[in-house]
Amino acid sequence: MPEQPFQSDGAIAGSGAGGAMELAAGEAQTLEPRPPVGPAPRGPQGTGPPGPDPSAASADERPRSLWSDARQDLCRNPVFIVSGLIILFLLFISLWPSAIASGSPLTCDLAKAQQGSAPGHPFGYDGQGCDVYTRTVYGARTSVAVGVCATLGVAVLGSVLGALAGFFGGLWDSFLSRITDVFFAIPVILGGLVLLSVVTSNSIWPVIGFIVLLGWPQISRIARGAVITARQHDYVQAARALGASNSRILLRHIAPNAIAPVIVVATIALGTYIALEATLSYLGVGLKPPSVSWGIDISAASPYIRNAPHALLWPSGALAITVLAFIMLGDAVRDALDPKLR
Repeated sequence: MPEQPFQSDGAIAGSGAGGAMELAAGEAQTLEPRPPVGPAPRGPQGTGPPGPDPSAASADERPRSLWSDARQDLCRNPVFIVSGLIILFLLFISLWPSAIASGSPLTCDLAKAQQGSAPGHPFGYDGQGCDVYTRTVYGARTSVAVGVCATLGVAVLGSVLGALAGFFGGLWDSFLSRITDVFFAIPVILGGLVLLSVVTSNSIWPVIGFIVLLGWPQISRIARGAVITARQHDYVQAARALGASNSRILLRHIAPNAIAPVIVVATIALGTYIALEATLSYLGVGLKPPSVSWGIDISAASPYIRNAPHALLWPSGALAITVLAFIMLGDAVRDALDPKLR
């Protein structure tokens, strides 16, 4: 057997160290650069690529409030856009009727009574020889003013009474509930015939006061139910535990979350109040001449419907379009503010 060459302990140690150094150098060439020092988010198994930085999320990915979602839904709703444009046009002619109608609605010429359309008078003349176009344009001012003012009065009075009843409950809630039952039992038309028949004023305020008097119970019940629902939420209990007063809880925490159904009902009711004013004026207990109102014109043109139907159709059509526009607006707002429809 051939003899193995003798190696000293130092030679053995040197060769071992050199081999280890060469192996370490070879492995170092194949290693990837190490990631920066510090904690970094990893994948589910701890070996995947770093995840996205939560602080870099865009504003679109943040949760939005009910009102921001409702605003975006309304901007994409064609019903809201069409009804909004009609209402803006009505508001414009209510504020500046002379911009599209020349002359006075009280100027009449009996020689032109019941005549049809003519140059400068596209809607013809009524039974008194008044320009139907001019009276239709000026009639929008009265109807819109009555509807808006009555709706504001009903919304404010009904919301305050209903919110107090729903928040405090007890004897005040029971008393208000019985009062609303009494007002709900009064027929609106019959009540208008009785109450407004003794009024001799030609202004719009008696009609507005009557509508507010009989209209607040509906808004009151809506506000009461919304406040009772919001009062049971945890954020209200937390605010109460932190020592917030009743007025602060009601105004800062409950009211913003209970106002949505009130807005929906009030928007729809606005068109109803315009129709109610026209009905009372048609019956002779609402606005009276020389006031200009669609209800007055419809009442005056009814006996001449066969000889001059245009005198009845134009104010009736304007009334129908106005009421329909506000009802469509209310339906669009209801769909946007109802969380159950999302």
